Amino acid sequence: MQSKAQAKWVRMSPRKVRRVINEIRGKSAAEAVTILKFMPYSAAREVEKLLRSAMYNLINGEKTNVSEQDAGALKVVEAYADGGPTLKRIQPHARGMAKPILKRSSHITLVLSDV
Repeated sequence: MQSKAQAKWVRMSPRKVRRVINEIRGKSAAEAVTILKFMPYSAAREVEKLLRSAMYNLINGEKTNVSEQDAGALKVVEAYADGGPTLKRIQPHARGMAKPILKRSSHITLVLSDV
């Protein structure tokens, strides 16, 4: 059985989120939560919330037979961060010029499976 959780329009650059996601791909869910808890990046908090959501979706699903004791047996099968819409802003610069500021966002997807 698989469970999918998505977080859309997260106000973080996909590059910074991928740095966190690459560490947990292929690991068990319990190990991934421990890794994310001690990561110093702010993206780790968002990914941890999403991982817990995917775990609870699989445990509390109607057609599943996974109990809370079996939550450690769950595995992160897929994890990826795609780019979301970019907010474009302007920073005034010297001599009447303007410099663009790109405020990026991400769409994060996690897929868990019971082994």
